[in-house]
Amino acid sequence: MPDSVAKLVPGQLKLPVSVRSPWWELTRRLLIAIGILLSTVLLVYLDRSSYQDGGDPRGKVGLIDAIYYATVTLSTTGYGDITPVSDHARLINAFIITPLRIGFLVLLIGTTLEVLATQGRENFRNARWRKNMEDHVVVIGYGTKGRSAVDTLVNNGVDKDHVVIVDPSSIALGEAHAGGFAVVTGDASRREVLRRAGVEKARQVIITTPRDDTTVLATLTVRQLNPEAYIVAAVREQDNVPLVRQSGANAVVTSSDAVGRLVGMSSISPPLAAVLEDLLTYGEGLEVAERELLVTEVGKAPQSLPDQVIAVLRDERVYRYFEPTVTQLARGDRLIVVRPAKERPWAPRPGTHGESLAEDPA
Repeated sequence: MPDSVAKLVPGQLKLPVSVRSPWWELTRRLLIAIGILLSTVLLVYLDRSSYQDGGDPRGKVGLIDAIYYATVTLSTTGYGDITPVSDHARLINAFIITPLRIGFLVLLIGTTLEVLATQGRENFRNARWRKNMEDHVVVIGYGTKGRSAVDTLVNNGVDKDHVVIVDPSSIALGEAHAGGFAVVTGDASRREVLRRAGVEKARQVIITTPRDDTTVLATLTVRQLNPEAYIVAAVREQDNVPLVRQSGANAVVTSSDAVGRLVGMSSISPPLAAVLEDLLTYGEGLEVAERELLVTEVGKAPQSLPDQVIAVLRDERVYRYFEPTVTQLARGDRLIVVRPAKERPWAPRPGTHGESLAEDPA
């Protein structure tokens, strides 16, 4: 199991960070330590005539003695039974072996220090994140629907740093963490878990849990913590839509009915189904988008604009393009349009070139 997955515990916030394999890091440090030890042994053995063994009647130093001396010297034990007697051996100890000893000790305690520093740094990053995070998006559930929702958000300009994933599955959250998202593992119906995700300051909450009863509980809890957040929830069954709306969701999408309708359209009219699939696929062909009204479009009919206008947002209500209320566009209106996903010379995308906007005079 990946390290990023194994370290996730219930209710813990985990911010994205680039890490290397702990086994790779351990192996690297072990090889460096062995290299330092062997280098010290070699220095002592090659210059063994400059050392004296107080425990040997002849005072000679052999290979075993060199290994012993290197070990006790690098570990700062220093029993003093083997000592350098020549000037150059003492200089080698002062200017070569002493730095090797320091490096060896730093390497031995480095792992402990790094763990403490990493933990402190992680706590600091989490505290700073909670302090600065607001107007972000919380996505509850990182299954197929949740991943698609997150991909759509990112593809439409939402910064990954402003998306938080909540899911009880360590495997799903490991994937989200590897993708560069902040993650919180735990049950989204629990207040403490949602607080760790910063739901109280969130601008929007997307709920895509696999069970409708869990969706209802999560929606109720989110709405209690944040009365102002815009909540979008996905349910499996149409019968549960009213219940989720009563729980506080602003918008409810029925996944099973939507898939069923698309399958039915595919059998009745394959071209129509292909167009709908095109509209739902980001980055190619057509896309459905919301944009502001331009100054040059004020007073015009929706049907006369270069974009294919399908709805007009006015006074927080949605009007279809053919309704009498919106036969003339006014300042403050917003448009729901079908347009090319990528601009072509023969297919412009008004509102994407810094044009003057017809903002609401109020």
